Amino acid sequence: MSGVFVVAATVVSAISALRWLRVAQREHYLPWSVAVFAKRWWLIDPTNLAIIALAATSAALALIGVLPLVTGSVTLVCVLVGPVGLSIKGISSPLMWTARLRRVAIASGGIWAVMVAIGGVTGSIGLLAYEAVALPLVIDLALAIMWPFEMKSQKKWIDQATERMLLVSPTVVAITGSYGKTTTKEYARQLLARHAPTVATPASFNNKMGLARAINEHLSDGTRFFIAEMGTYGPGEIADMCAWVSPNVAVLTAIGPVHLERFGSIDRVVEAKSEIFGRADVVVLNVDDDRLASLAGTITDRRVIKVSAGGVGNADVRLVPDGHRAAVYVNGSEVGTVPVLPLLSNLACAIGVLVALDLPLDGIGEALKGAGTPDHRQTVFTSDAGVVIIDDTYNSNPAGAQAALDRLAAVGSGRRVVVTPGMVELGDLQVKENTRFAAQAGAVADQLIVVAKTNRAALLEGAANVALPVIVVASREAAVAWVREHLGEGDAVLYENDLPDHHP
Repeated sequence: MSGVFVVAATVVSAISALRWLRVAQREHYLPWSVAVFAKRWWLIDPTNLAIIALAATSAALALIGVLPLVTGSVTLVCVLVGPVGLSIKGISSPLMWTARLRRVAIASGGIWAVMVAIGGVTGSIGLLAYEAVALPLVIDLALAIMWPFEMKSQKKWIDQATERMLLVSPTVVAITGSYGKTTTKEYARQLLARHAPTVATPASFNNKMGLARAINEHLSDGTRFFIAEMGTYGPGEIADMCAWVSPNVAVLTAIGPVHLERFGSIDRVVEAKSEIFGRADVVVLNVDDDRLASLAGTITDRRVIKVSAGGVGNADVRLVPDGHRAAVYVNGSEVGTVPVLPLLSNLACAIGVLVALDLPLDGIGEALKGAGTPDHRQTVFTSDAGVVIIDDTYNSNPAGAQAALDRLAAVGSGRRVVVTPGMVELGDLQVKENTRFAAQAGAVADQLIVVAKTNRAALLEGAANVALPVIVVASREAAVAWVREHLGEGDAVLYENDLPDHHP
């Protein structure tokens, strides 16, 4: 085999690998996630499909000895330029050379070296060309090989966090759900802080290492309440976290198809989220969610606080909106009023935490004075040009998307526009839910701006069903530029979800 071709293949593969390493980093280094994204990128449009088809065909010709240097080189060119749209450096999700990424890169390079050696023994340019095409699988293999080592290396931080928890010994409120976790956490933090020093995990630090970091960096002596947001991509993760952050109160906000692509079924989502109940004395459930209402009846070994902001009459905590205020009922008696905030069921869950801890409820309305939602979750503000902007870019679930449309309907006096790339990780429901969302937008908005390609077909179909005008743009930046050029005082725009640019 030509030494020049080996060098060229190695250089091209190293450059191309940067793209896929960035995907690996953005997908939390989960083994086999890179191949999933590679499939999406190569099949997303005719251009990328043509490039990968040419690459595979050229490699096959090289493998059977048809002008191998020429056909193999064609494959390398395809690997270098494609997939079109997936940049090496990235803008919204730039490649960060962390210690873990460097380890993955070194492991991937080692696997590549072994593959080059095999190609050298066989003398096959075609085999080496195929290996260049298979780079996403090479990185996935490196991720799988490194996974046990990475899990072991995290142990010291978890041990430190475990010791810190034992030393401070706070009352732990653990919150999970397909959506609503962060908002519920913020409402609960505001309410509990009235009673005693309270620490909550920051932002979306809701995996094992994020939780450990929050404890090690923020849990101070004298903290009485610690609020832990817990997320999961699959069974066992929440149970693992609860093993060393044992909750006194467990909150389950909602069940939906978020991350359904990873879980496979809604039943598995329920099972994984229910792991948070393991060691809790009290469970708080949002029974506006039919699945959680059913689940509440099956829990008989501990106290259950059922909460509702949707009219469930037998809920222990009920919020009944009336204009800009909502009456709070606990066990049938009115105890006060609170402001009507976005996704009111999340506030009901937070009040349920107070009930679970047997804390006084007087003054809860005052505690929430000026309260808003966490950033990028139906945050409303007005631009210098007078355009009302609803920032819901951290939401990617059907229930939240509908709530955001309701909010859009209530603001502005002029044109209403929805900007979205659609929702992802909904598994078999993704096309259906995005089609439905675009159709729902037609009842509220005058214009839909579809960003990028991931859900373009489904969104276009839904908009066409209700004759909603559509503009297609390549990026969020292009959508923002359109809004600034075309909207003015009295108009309103909803930015619904925002995919980082490792998505097509």
